[in-house]
Amino acid sequence: MARDDERLERAQQGPIVGGLPEVPGIGAAMRLTPQLGKHLRGLADELLVNEFEGATISRAEREMLATAVSAANDCFYCMDLHAAHATAVMEMTGATEQVALLDGIKRGLSEGFAPKMQALLDIARTVRRNPLDLTATDVRTATAAGATDADVQLAVLIAAGFCLAPDRSYWTVEAPLL
Repeated sequence: MARDDERLERAQQGPIVGGLPEVPGIGAAMRLTPQLGKHLRGLADELLVNEFEGATISRAEREMLATAVSAANDCFYCMDLHAAHATAVMEMTGATEQVALLDGIKRGLSEGFAPKMQALLDIARTVRRNPLDLTATDVRTATAAGATDADVQLAVLIAAGFCLAPDRSYWTVEAPLL
């Protein structure tokens, strides 16, 4: 089955976990309790919006990393949301030359980006897939391309943080649980 067909099929399935709010992606976890939502929004702000000492990657680049992780999670809501935020930030700053590359990020590609961003995208995707697969060589590649230690830390944290609540389609099976 082609990946797009598989995604479409899973998107049609209902959740197997009961009691979830009827909202997509991380929104379900955020609405379980007000305090949980507050903390999850705070985590997102720390990773994507707020200053991170020593980091050189922009808000748009952070959103691109979140887009890559969400795409790998097959969370279409989060993938599209982060891509839209990246686009909006780039449009506000007038730095729109990378907007066209967002569709590639959604497909797991890194072509067209500077080596630093390619290396950070690779780190985020690696951590999302299996954190133990991240190597010192991956980090050296990123730092040799101009990434700071803080940039690498942000890529790792974004990958870990945005794997907290995958799309509801992950919570489905073909047969009911007993």
